[in-house]
Amino acid sequence: MTCIYAWLQTLRACVFFGFALAAGAASAAELQVLSAGAIEPGLAAAVTAFQRDTGHLVRVTFNTAPELRKRMQGQPAFDVVIAPPAVIADFAGAGQLAAARANVGRVGMGVTVRNGAPVPDISSAQALKQSVLDAQSVVFNRASTGLYLEGLLRRMGIEAQVQAKATRYPDGASVLEHVIKGQGREIGFGAMTEILLYQGKGLQLVGPLPAEVQNYTAYTAAPLASSGQPVVAQQFVGFLAGPVGKPLFVAAGVTD
Repeated sequence: MTCIYAWLQTLRACVFFGFALAAGAASAAELQVLSAGAIEPGLAAAVTAFQRDTGHLVRVTFNTAPELRKRMQGQPAFDVVIAPPAVIADFAGAGQLAAARANVGRVGMGVTVRNGAPVPDISSAQALKQSVLDAQSVVFNRASTGLYLEGLLRRMGIEAQVQAKATRYPDGASVLEHVIKGQGREIGFGAMTEILLYQGKGLQLVGPLPAEVQNYTAYTAAPLASSGQPVVAQQFVGFLAGPVGKPLFVAAGVTD
């Protein structure tokens, strides 16, 4: 009888454990996140921490701001979107977002050259202007940072001169890969977070844009109204701006 009783107890324990595992699996969600690329280093760290702490799975698709708009057309298959406030406002105006939102942080612009290339003087707006004029080529993207730089060159009165020697790419990664393989006095511009990712891979960060012409792009996270996991989506958004997620963004160069 003792052996039978022990066997029954073991069987009950195994059945209970099996139900517990099944319940845990059933409660785990998989979130699809659509995000701007400039915050990738901080978001990657925050996603790892969220998955570890909650057991939920998060898959992130990175795109430039113009591409985010395209991906959000129709019936977007995402639970959370992270984008600049103006883009978020457009999505909200179209009724695509839930009310809960969180400020993730902001990213400034920087200047980069390949290892061993002449380092331009960017100590002031005037020095930056002269360095851009002296450069053999200038490389920047067609996303948020590139659009700002385009306007800055126009305000400086040198847009026409730079246009003839400028190379543009859809995204920041392509800009930085171009600069690594470049030659001569070439200058690249991009988000500070993206440039920092490439340090030690053939690039060096010259520094941020001078304070008087610096531009910060802010990023906001919001759950989609159409999310199939609304509670977890809201939990994820809160986590990004909370005491665990926020320092991970700051450590990656995404400032408050």
